[in-house]
Amino acid sequence: MRATRWVLITLAVVLAVTAFALIGAGCGASNTTTSSTPSTAPGSTETTAGTETTAPASTETTAPVTGKTITIGVTQIVSHPALDATVEGFKEALTEAGYVEGQNVKYELENAQGEMSNASAIAQKFVGDKVDMILSVATPTSQAVVKATSTIPVVFAAVTDPVAAGLVTDPNAPSANVTGVSDMLPVQPHLDLIKALVPNVKTVGLLYNAGETNSVTLVNKEKEAAQAMGLKVVEATASDSSGVLAAAQSLIGRVDAISVLTDNTVVSALESVVKVCNENKIPLIAGDIDSVKRGAVAAYAFDYKDHGKQAGKIAVQILQGTPISKIPVQYAENLQLAVNLPAAQAMGVTIPDDLKAKANQTF
Repeated sequence: MRATRWVLITLAVVLAVTAFALIGAGCGASNTTTSSTPSTAPGSTETTAGTETTAPASTETTAPVTGKTITIGVTQIVSHPALDATVEGFKEALTEAGYVEGQNVKYELENAQGEMSNASAIAQKFVGDKVDMILSVATPTSQAVVKATSTIPVVFAAVTDPVAAGLVTDPNAPSANVTGVSDMLPVQPHLDLIKALVPNVKTVGLLYNAGETNSVTLVNKEKEAAQAMGLKVVEATASDSSGVLAAAQSLIGRVDAISVLTDNTVVSALESVVKVCNENKIPLIAGDIDSVKRGAVAAYAFDYKDHGKQAGKIAVQILQGTPISKIPVQYAENLQLAVNLPAAQAMGVTIPDDLKAKANQTF
């Protein structure tokens, strides 16, 4: 009996030890952490079955995180109404999209005062400040910015030929950090306007800065189109705003009309050209509406505030995560006719009634 009793006690102990071991094994399994919803955030680290993997960092710009202020550097080659309106339109488009200045967006506004050295310094400043985006207004400032950074998103505006300026290779599929809106002006309507205002025109004076890529592009197109119309051209150049008056004076007695397109140097000193044209009865035909308001006879041109809004809408796309490679370069829209009746009288021009009737804006 005693032996049997000992066997039973021994068997009970073995069974108890075995049961305890099984319970311990079950508890140990519950200490192993697994995730049924692994993190997929950019740059996050995942742990699955003991293997650590790192998700690739995102290369797209996303919309601002709540509470974060987006900083946009704005660099402008000179100050004149068309370029100022471009910046105004840009900011308006962002405001409409919910990027409100003083709340979730801040602008660093800089003006190069027509100097490339200043434009380069401003571009470097924005890079050093690590701004989230750059709006570059006009060709020289855009060239400076693109040279300074290959990572910060750049949206250009008031650039005539972004390919010739070296900003993009393929306007339909930008391959780097740059896209924007071109203000390439159709030169044929401009020349047709000159012909309508000055029916006996034989020679047109082209006033521009030969150092501005955008101006050279347009002037070359204008010369080609003028030649096809049987018109002669005389060129006069100014390297800075202080030389605009002398350049305009050099055309006196040599031309029947003066053409000023979207050259920033000349437009910034337009009053000098208007003075020469008024005093010598030379019709001045411009390439932007603000120049008509300031004293040119007429222009077929774009509204630069609308132009800026186009650029602003592109900026919103980028801020909301669209890759720049999927945002083709756009071109200014809505060509408008503007006429200035007092300027026409001062320069000895009779504006035909049909042009007056077609004018979108009359000053």
